[in-house]
Amino acid sequence: MNASRTTPPRQPLHPHRAWGTRPDRTAARPTPSTLRRRPVAAIPNGSPGPSAALLDAVRLRLAESGAPPTAPEVAAAVRAARPSLDGDSVLDAVRAVRSELVGAGPLEDLLRSPEVTDVLVNGPDEVWVDRGAGLSRERSVSFPDAEAVRHLAHRLATVAGRRLDDARPWVDGRLPDGTRLHAVLPPIAAGCTHISLRISRPKPFTLTELVEARAVPQTGADLLRGIVRARLSYLVSGGTGSGKTTLLAAMLGLVGRSERIVIAEDSAELRPDHPHVVRLQGRPPNQEGLGELTLRDLVRQALRMRPDRLVVGEVRGTEVLDLLAALNTGHEGGCGTVHANAAGDVPARLEALGSMAGLGRFALHSQLQSALDLVIHLARDPRTGRRRVAEVHTLDRGSTGLTVTAPAVIFGPDNSVACGPGWDRLLRLCNARGVPTSWGV
Repeated sequence: MNASRTTPPRQPLHPHRAWGTRPDRTAARPTPSTLRRRPVAAIPNGSPGPSAALLDAVRLRLAESGAPPTAPEVAAAVRAARPSLDGDSVLDAVRAVRSELVGAGPLEDLLRSPEVTDVLVNGPDEVWVDRGAGLSRERSVSFPDAEAVRHLAHRLATVAGRRLDDARPWVDGRLPDGTRLHAVLPPIAAGCTHISLRISRPKPFTLTELVEARAVPQTGADLLRGIVRARLSYLVSGGTGSGKTTLLAAMLGLVGRSERIVIAEDSAELRPDHPHVVRLQGRPPNQEGLGELTLRDLVRQALRMRPDRLVVGEVRGTEVLDLLAALNTGHEGGCGTVHANAAGDVPARLEALGSMAGLGRFALHSQLQSALDLVIHLARDPRTGRRRVAEVHTLDRGSTGLTVTAPAVIFGPDNSVACGPGWDRLLRLCNARGVPTSWGV
């Protein structure tokens, strides 16, 4: 090697770097000697996070020792860097450092809050939070700059086991605690990296808890229990953030303990309270465009795993063909979720998805009529943010031969319950499976 050759100076990441160019990561990487030369500054009271020098010192010590960033190891590294700290200060420093090393940084406290359901980052000083009543600006949380937001997105993507770089500037994944991650890098996201986090409840809601939260009246909860016992096939429909996954997980928790549930999802989200659950998760292609596992691949594999209940987390592509085929060949009680503005729109939505798989219109509707029994639709009040079960629809053949839905039960915003034209068909479906229908509707 030429002794006169010098290491190029560290270049800042330009926010408008040309598409397809790569940053000089070698030049941006600090060396052990530069880390040792930095003075370790104190963490002032009320500071939003640890100093860069302290973070570098802890990283260096962990790298030299090969130790994982556990709380004891981080505490030892913090004490080595700042031996003058007392016990309480060390605990605060350890929490702050671990949050920056393996956590969500400034967002950590928000993700730990039981009231928070969504955290959205649009910029260094633009953080939005949903606590169940709609989005609100969280002015107490901010990042030093746009590069800090990008760094957090990269770290979370790595934790989720997904790729995020200039060649693939978006990521959709699941963090170890169940939180759903979506991030988009510039130039796809204008100005700054955007991060969207949907928090998963550690323990799924039960139907009793949903009744207490006024998401469904007691009569409706009894009806949903009867639907599960009767092994009827259903889809839970609704808009984004309406509670589809929450309701589906609660209903899967009612499945008999002797039954085997096999779930296929793009990213693992469903966590029903059940002793026998098998969860299959999709995988995006690697950098060479190979190794992709689609939801359709997972559904096909799930059918070979002896499922008593086949569940597709979200029907949004060609996997609808395999799901309908499975429900038509003895796999009773299958279910999933689908995005739709109304229960009556679900047949048209599935028709569009079926066309992507090359299935003709009348062929899909014929399969749909024999495969699916019900659509359970959820709505969210735009003013209060309240999520609730709005309708239960049955499916039948229309005069044109296409599938149409009919409301069997309608739940009002005041928890009122009313029967619709599809009520008699719902009773016949349950009675045919030997399930009593004394729900008080």
